[in-house]
Amino acid sequence: MLITRLTMTLGLCLSLVACGAVEPPSRNASGEPLAAISPAIAPLPVPSVSVIDVQVVVPRSLRVTEANLFLPSGDIVWREDPAGDRYQQVQTIVQSAMERGVAGMNGPVEAILQVQLVRFHALTEKARKFTGGVHSIAFDMRLVDPATGTPLSDVRRVEADLEAYGGKAAITAMARGETQKRRITDHLAQVIQQVLVDPNSYRNARLGLLQTLNKM
Repeated sequence: MLITRLTMTLGLCLSLVACGAVEPPSRNASGEPLAAISPAIAPLPVPSVSVIDVQVVVPRSLRVTEANLFLPSGDIVWREDPAGDRYQQVQTIVQSAMERGVAGMNGPVEAILQVQLVRFHALTEKARKFTGGVHSIAFDMRLVDPATGTPLSDVRRVEADLEAYGGKAAITAMARGETQKRRITDHLAQVIQQVLVDPNSYRNARLGLLQTLNKM
């Protein structure tokens, strides 16, 4: 896998006229699974809910990288906030997005939305300046009964990737107020709303080679 990834990445770097190195692939750890339910990509049986609470966990077992490469390895890549606790910074972004996404839901069943982050790859400084890429984000989610904690759905893995702007496109987006944080927050809010309202309709975006490399 390492040889294949290095070969693919070398071709990518040459095509971008870039010379950044690439770290070895990480384990992409997801931490402990949500409770004792086996993760399963399956339709949620309760699409019409009122979410009264959102619980977002960013496991400390995920690997944070600060390497300024075009495609660094790691589970969390986030640079738009000042240097600090990246776990907390990412948790704040995901929490805000999920709360916004469920705000207008008024179905007949009350539920708590539990979310556990698996991957949060935004852009490094180098990729933001020169090439752009993919905001590669994944999380596990489920609904539970607020009174008893009984699961109302299977655990579902959601891949929520988004095109990431670089170079002039990034500068133009920033001038419109579209920071990485704003774009990711808006995107995740739309994703979680769609997954809860119509689980079978959601499909992750297809963003090519960079999307594949981010998951290795």
